[in-house]
Amino acid sequence: MSKIKAGVEALAGDVSLPPAKASTPVSIFHSSFSILHSLFSIMATHIPIPTDINLHQHSRLLDIAFDTGEQFQFTCEFLRVYSPSAEVRGHSPSQEVLQYGKADVNIDNIEPIGNYAIRLTFDDGHDTGLYSWEWLYYLGKNQDKLWQEYLDKLEKAGKKRAPG
Repeated sequence: MSKIKAGVEALAGDVSLPPAKASTPVSIFHSSFSILHSLFSIMATHIPIPTDINLHQHSRLLDIAFDTGEQFQFTCEFLRVYSPSAEVRGHSPSQEVLQYGKADVNIDNIEPIGNYAIRLTFDDGHDTGLYSWEWLYYLGKNQDKLWQEYLDKLEKAGKKRAPG
């Protein structure tokens, strides 16, 4: 009897196990390896962390530098219309609410939330979005594309960026 089989029998005690098929160890190994590989891939994915966040209220700009060396500059309007809050994003894509008239919006306050996000309080009263580091980084990497999508949605809806 092999040491492995003897060890399994010793652990099982009086439980009798059905005989294993020849392919079982390979299948279990393959399935376990796939699951472990997926878990390690997720764990190994680095979420960039801000190293510096600066608000320029006069120009309505927020600068964020990340530990990747990348820096992004956001208008307060962009951050407001891409708030991750349910009020803006909804609970599904079909519930998204187009934000318009936000060209002059500013940020009144930035509140750190743990080690993973900030809450932005806008001067129009909106303060329910938690901007995770991952969301801010995504916005920075995709800013040009997202801004154009926003402008296209405004035009299609017959809405304007300017208030009133």
